[in-house]
Amino acid sequence: MGIVTDIVIIVLVALIGGIIANFFKQPLILGYILAGVIIGPHTAGVAISNIDDIEMLAEIGVAFLLFALGLEFSLRELKPVRKIAIFGAPIQILLTIAYGYGIGQLFGWDWTSSLWLGAFISLSSTMIVLKTLMSKGLIGTLSSKVMVGILIIQDLAVVPMMIVLPQLNAFPEGLPVLALAIGKAAIFLVLMIFLGTKLIPRLLHYIVRWNSREFFLVAITALGLGVGYGTHLFGLSFAFGAFVVGIVLSESDYGYQALSDIIPLRDIFGLLFFTSVGMLLDPAFLISHLKTVLLLIALIVVGKALIMGVLSRVFGYGNVIPIAVALTMCQVGEFSFVLARVGLDSGSITPELYSLVLTSAVVTMFFTPFFSSLAAPLYSLKKRTFKREPLETIHLPESGLKEHIILAGGGRVGHTVAKILKRVGLSFVIIELDHYRVEEAKTEQFPIVYGDASQSTVLQAAHIREARLLMITIPSPVVSLSIVEMAQSLNKNLSIVARVNNIEHMHELHKKKVFEVVQPEFEASLELTRQALIHLNIPLHRIHDFTDQVHKELYAPLYDSQEHYQIIARLKSVSRDLELKWATVSENSPLNGKSIREQNIRTRTGVSVVAVIRNDQFYPNPDPEFVLEKEDLVGVIGEFTQLHAFKKLAETPGEASE
Repeated sequence: MGIVTDIVIIVLVALIGGIIANFFKQPLILGYILAGVIIGPHTAGVAISNIDDIEMLAEIGVAFLLFALGLEFSLRELKPVRKIAIFGAPIQILLTIAYGYGIGQLFGWDWTSSLWLGAFISLSSTMIVLKTLMSKGLIGTLSSKVMVGILIIQDLAVVPMMIVLPQLNAFPEGLPVLALAIGKAAIFLVLMIFLGTKLIPRLLHYIVRWNSREFFLVAITALGLGVGYGTHLFGLSFAFGAFVVGIVLSESDYGYQALSDIIPLRDIFGLLFFTSVGMLLDPAFLISHLKTVLLLIALIVVGKALIMGVLSRVFGYGNVIPIAVALTMCQVGEFSFVLARVGLDSGSITPELYSLVLTSAVVTMFFTPFFSSLAAPLYSLKKRTFKREPLETIHLPESGLKEHIILAGGGRVGHTVAKILKRVGLSFVIIELDHYRVEEAKTEQFPIVYGDASQSTVLQAAHIREARLLMITIPSPVVSLSIVEMAQSLNKNLSIVARVNNIEHMHELHKKKVFEVVQPEFEASLELTRQALIHLNIPLHRIHDFTDQVHKELYAPLYDSQEHYQIIARLKSVSRDLELKWATVSENSPLNGKSIREQNIRTRTGVSVVAVIRNDQFYPNPDPEFVLEKEDLVGVIGEFTQLHAFKKLAETPGEASE
């Protein structure tokens, strides 16, 4: 069956590779590369019959990767870290290229191979970095935003590299060719900006009127690949055209839908690309050059980490951020594979250099989570060894902090809690590491300490020994547990309320003797369910029974371990059962013209009258001699059956009001 059989083999072996990668908690692309090694021509297993055909399909995978990259590109993501992203990232790329060039010269390579090596190692892995940050619960922190900002610019830098580097083969004779390629790219960009931004949205507007998601997918796929093929005929990279179309679409009203629809195609063709990358890896060559490979990996990791860390510090980021950025971004990225294939296909690099780069990338990717985990202990060692860094405290009261509340985290949840505490008049202080959140808090005149709440010096700056309560609004299990451990070591009697991410997180906090926890996603889903059941006219007492039972099931450790929590839970349940309802006194009601005592409302129905509204005037807690009149709106509390009995007494059938 030819290519069909090859694709079936690739997908099946890639599935096995993906399972292996997932078992070792590694990104799927490493599993795909492993699958390519297994079915490649250099191993004695199941082999692909026609590698050339697979490589042609892999070209489509590259186009889809860059198409999706263009769709995902957003200037808004760069705003919090725009200085280091827009100015620092290009500096980092140039410095790393120069460093890679030096490594190549050290190994005795020619200048073009050395330059290509520098380009390869200048890129970090977006997939690996994001996966590592998510697994550690660090997405949304200032250090993660710095990394994402740099990664966006690095990914964008792949496009000009793909245009410029292949033209260096005949340098300096090839300078006119290079100038021509850059000129063509500039012309194409201008045409796409002026024509594409006008024509493509109109075309998609016409297509979406058909209300066919299938046809919309066909349209955006045709645009990405069609324009890419057009740039290929124009003498530019196939993937370059797809990338530019992605950027044009990202600024339209259909960008998010296009991205969500194209992701499955990107992933399938990406599988073919990364598998084809692995097919070109020769294990025998790597074994015979093991010392060179290990030396190259060591030089890449150490040199790139130094460049990343120093650059972060130069751009004003302190505390743990330079260390975290250095250790998390010291690997070689997946777009280096794209660049390496371009170099190999154009004859710019040798198969030996390709194998070295590929192996270095895979190994550095594999060890990234381990490197990243070293950031916290190294930062602690740095603080113990060197002079303590001054902490930035903002708007702390001149009288000091005592019997106050500490908010660990000034994000959306923490910011809202701070607003309420300020309105109530309670003393509090926020601890926040995200510079953007710190600026937000400064505009609100909130007292704040800039720093990591899991560090003792930061908690001491927030006067934790004098605090009455610590509220942890950070959802990350790792971070919140670290904060709890440090806080309890400094103040054993401190009460702690923590936001939990899942059941396992709650159990971990329970082991630390933290019993007051809130799971926002659970509470929101339960409230949505409650509102839906009310809308469906389910009796309120049944809804309350259901929600109470679900609460008990989730917070079972709290019910089982603390008697006061059981009492509070029962009071909450009683308060839910005693609802406040309003009923209008009709003209024919026996209540009309009679006092509350005369009609003996409490004895007859079981409810208590708590308020009356008459002619827009409010009468709270009326006494027993209060005389009710027609059109009075009477507020009563009671259980479901009692409320129903009062409504019958107060209202004529057909005149009930909710």
